[in-house]
Amino acid sequence: MTPTPTATERDASRAPDDGWVPGPERDRVPDVGAERTEPERTGAERTEPERAGAERTEPERTEPERTEPERTGGLGAGGAGGRVGPLLLGVRHHGPGSARGVRAALEAAQPAAVLVEGPAEADALVALAADPGMRPPVALLAHAVDDPGRAAFWPMAEFSPEWVAIRWALERGVPVRFFDLPAAHTLAAADPTWSDEGDEDEVSGGGLRIDPVAELARAGGYEDAERWWEDVVELRGAGDPTAPFEALAEAMGALRETYGHGGHPRDLVREAHMRLRLRAARKEFGDSVAVVCGAWHVPALTRRTTVAADKALLKGLPRAKTELTWVPWTHRRLARRSGYGAGIDAPGWYGHLFAAPDRPVERWMTKVAGLLRAEDHPVSSAHVIEAVRLAETLAALRGRPLPGLDETTDAVRAVLCEGSDVPLGLVRDRLVVGDVLGEVPAAAPAVPLQRDLTRRQRTLRLKPEAQERELGLDLRKETDGERSRLLHRLRLLGVHWGEPAAGRAGTGTFRETWRLRWVPELHVQVAEAGVWGTTVEGAATAKAESLALAATALADVTALAEQCLLAGLTDALPVVMRALADRAALDTDVAHLAQALPALARSLRYGDVRGTGTAALGEVAAGLAERICVGLPPACAGLDADAAAQMRDRLDAVHTAIGLLHEDRFDTPAAPDMPGSPAAPDRSGSPAGPDRPEPHAGPGRSADGAQAGPGRSDDGAQAGPGRSDDGADSGPGRSDSGADAGPALPLAAGLGGRWSGVLRRLAGWDRIPGGLRGRAARLLLDEGRLGESEAALLMSRALSPGTPPADAAAWIDGFVGGASGGGLLLVHDERLLDLVDAWLTGVPDEAFTDVLPLLRRTFSAYEPGVRRTLGELVARGPRSDGPGPSAPGVPGFAPAPDAARADAVLPLLHLILGTEVTA
Repeated sequence: MTPTPTATERDASRAPDDGWVPGPERDRVPDVGAERTEPERTGAERTEPERAGAERTEPERTEPERTEPERTGGLGAGGAGGRVGPLLLGVRHHGPGSARGVRAALEAAQPAAVLVEGPAEADALVALAADPGMRPPVALLAHAVDDPGRAAFWPMAEFSPEWVAIRWALERGVPVRFFDLPAAHTLAAADPTWSDEGDEDEVSGGGLRIDPVAELARAGGYEDAERWWEDVVELRGAGDPTAPFEALAEAMGALRETYGHGGHPRDLVREAHMRLRLRAARKEFGDSVAVVCGAWHVPALTRRTTVAADKALLKGLPRAKTELTWVPWTHRRLARRSGYGAGIDAPGWYGHLFAAPDRPVERWMTKVAGLLRAEDHPVSSAHVIEAVRLAETLAALRGRPLPGLDETTDAVRAVLCEGSDVPLGLVRDRLVVGDVLGEVPAAAPAVPLQRDLTRRQRTLRLKPEAQERELGLDLRKETDGERSRLLHRLRLLGVHWGEPAAGRAGTGTFRETWRLRWVPELHVQVAEAGVWGTTVEGAATAKAESLALAATALADVTALAEQCLLAGLTDALPVVMRALADRAALDTDVAHLAQALPALARSLRYGDVRGTGTAALGEVAAGLAERICVGLPPACAGLDADAAAQMRDRLDAVHTAIGLLHEDRFDTPAAPDMPGSPAAPDRSGSPAGPDRPEPHAGPGRSADGAQAGPGRSDDGAQAGPGRSDDGADSGPGRSDSGADAGPALPLAAGLGGRWSGVLRRLAGWDRIPGGLRGRAARLLLDEGRLGESEAALLMSRALSPGTPPADAAAWIDGFVGGASGGGLLLVHDERLLDLVDAWLTGVPDEAFTDVLPLLRRTFSAYEPGVRRTLGELVARGPRSDGPGPSAPGVPGFAPAPDAARADAVLPLLHLILGTEVTA
C-alpha cells in the first residue's frame, strides 16, 4: 500500500485541508508541499476557507487561554519558507524510517527549539547525550526515591526518532527539552507503566484498546501491522521529508475521531501536559518549534482547548520524589514491550536499515554470511549473490517496494542456510535481535552503590555484557577469589548478574563456574539494594544481619550462614552465628534439623578454601548431627506417601552432609561377603529393628558398641586431633590430600558409625515407609556397610507375599530408583533381579494397576542400555540353580575374550591414533 496522498498530489481546491488532522472546528492553514512555489503560499492566492481561517486568527490571539496549536495545523510551511505554527513530527518509536524523516525535516525547517516525548524532569540530563562516552541503545531510568522498585524506562536506540532529534539539536546548539508528563506523577500511580487496566472508560464500540498501527494496516488490507509499517515508512525511498508525517497525522486524526483515546484514558492527562509545555515553548521561541512525539498524540496537540481545561486535568495528580539517570540498554530489551510500550520485533534489522540506507539487502546478506562463516558454516560469495536475487524476486512477487525482513529471512533460509532452521535461529538471535549493549558516561547520575559496583567491575576486569558468557574461577587466585565474593554479595543483595553453574567434573573445592549476563533491570535492582549501604560489601553485610535477625526457620539461617561464608562477610558472621545457635537450640523438629545440616556441612568443608573461619559453625553442626541421629527414626515412623517422599530427599541430603563432615566415613569393615571384608554381619543373620536393636551407638560409641569417644574412629582406634579415623597422622588442619586446609573439624570421630546405626534402624523397622527403608538399605550397601547377602535378605522380606503391593513397590523405588547405578545393581546382581521379577509376576491383577505408575517411574529413569540389558536378562528367565552370584558372561558375549579377534583390531587403532605398530 502506498502512503496516504499528500496535499501536493491533490486538487488545488482541497489544499486548505491538507496537512491537517481532520476535525470539525479546527482552523486551516496552507500545506507544506515540496513542489509548491512561494506565490502559492501568499495571502493573495489563498482560497476562501484559508482567508476565513486567517480572519479568525487575530481575534483568537486576544484570548489568553487559547493555545497556539489551536490556531495552526499539524504541519505548516516549513521554517524559513513561511511555516505557521510548530512543526509537529508524529513518529513511531524506534523506527529507522521515522528517524531519517525526522532528521531530514529538521534540516529543512531549522527550528529554534526541539521538544521530545519523554519525562519533563530529564531536561537536566539531555546534555549527556552529546558526551563521547554515550553510545546507544540507552534509556532514561526514573525510580522513586523511597521505593526504588517502582521504576520506569524510556529506551532509545540509534535509530529512534527521539534520539536523532536530540543529537541533531545538541550538535547545532539548539535547545532541546522533554515535554511528556513528569515521572513524579507516573511513578506515583499504582502501576508504574501507567497501564489502563481496569479503567472504566470505554472506547466507542466494544470498549477495547486499539493498536493504531494495526488499525491502519487493517484498513490498508494488511494482516501484519509490522509489514504494513515497513512498506509505507521504513522502506520508503527518498522524497519529501514531511510527506509521511502529514499522512500519519491525517490518519491518526481519523482514528482519534472514531475511537477517542483508544482505550488509553491516561493519554488525555499526558497530552494536557504536552500542550502546556508546548505553549511555554512557543512563548519563548515563537512558532519555530519542532515537536517529536508519537503520531497518536499529534491530533491532541492540535486540539482546541484552554489553559484552564488542561490544568484541570492535571490537578490533584499524586506525586512521588524521583531520581532520573541514563542507563545502558540492549537490543534484546528493545524487542520487548516496556516503558511506554514501544517494543519492536527486530531491533537488529531496524538498526541495519538506519545505518545502511543504500543497498540494505546486499549489506545485510554480507553480515549474515560473515556470521555463518564464523560459525564454520560454508557460505560463498555465490550464495550471497543468489540470496540477494531471491529476496528481490520475492519482494516483487509480493508487491513490496523493497525486500523486507520476511523476504530476506526466506532468502537466507533457502540459500545461505540450505533450508535448515538451525543456522537461521542463530541469525535471528545474533543479527535480527542482537546483543548490542549501550554505554553511559561516568558523569551520569547514579546511586552510590552503583558507583562502587562500577569501580569494582573495572578493578576486577568484569565488564558487563549483554550476551551470556561462562566464567570459570580458581579460588586459589586472589583476583578470582575477589570476583567470587563480589558475585556472591550481589546475589545476597538480590542483584542477579551472575548465577552459579555446574562446572567441569571433579572433586576439587577451589573452582567455581558462573553464567554472567547483564540486563537493564539490574540497574533497578542495584537502586533497590542501595538502601542497605553505599558499597557492595557494606550493603551485603547490613542485609545479612537484618535477614539473620528476622529469620524464623533454622534452614533459612543456615543457608544465610553459607552465603556469608561464600561472600566473605566476616563482619556479619557473629550476628548470623548467634541467630543460628538460638534457632538450633529451640527447634525440635527433626525435619527442620535435617534441612539445615547440609548448608552447614558445605560451609565447614569448603569454607577454608576462601580463608574464612568456620570454627563456630563446627560446634553447631556437631550438635545438629547428634540430634538428627537420635530423632530421625521416630520421625520417619508412620509417614504417609507424600511426607515419606519429602523425608527421603532429606535423608539423602543428611547422608551427603555427614559424608562431608566425617572425612573418612564408614571406616569400619564391611560385611563378610563384600570383597576384602573380614568382618561378620549381625549374629542373628537378620537386620536390626525395634525387636532386635543394634548395639548401642550413642555418643562416643561406634555402631558395634565399642567405645569410640572423642578422638576415636569408628573402630575404636585413637584418632585424636590431627589424625584421621584410621589413626594416621594427617597433621593439624590438613585435608585428605595433605594440603593445608585450615583447622580440623570439631566433630566427634564416631559420627560415621552412629549414622550407620541410624540407617540400619531405618532399613529394618517395619513401621518405616517402604521407600525410606529401601533407600536406607541402598545407602548402606553403597557404603559397604551392608553385604550382598544381607541386602538380598532385606529385599526378600520387603517383597514377601504379606507385604502390601504399594509398600513393596515403594521399597523397590527407594532401593534401585532415584539414584545413580540403580539399574546396574540389578544387572550385576541377578539375585536381586530375580527377587524383583518373582515379586512382580506375583502381584495380584487388582493391585497391579495401582503400583504400575511407581514402577514405571522407577525403571524409566534408567539409561536405554541398562533397560535393554535388563529386558534380555528377564527374557532369558531365572537360572536353574536359583538366585546366586551372577554367572560369568553377558547375553550376546562370549565367556572369555578372543585374543585373535582382539589383535585384529590393533592395526586399525594404530591407524586412527597415528601411532607406530610395534614389532
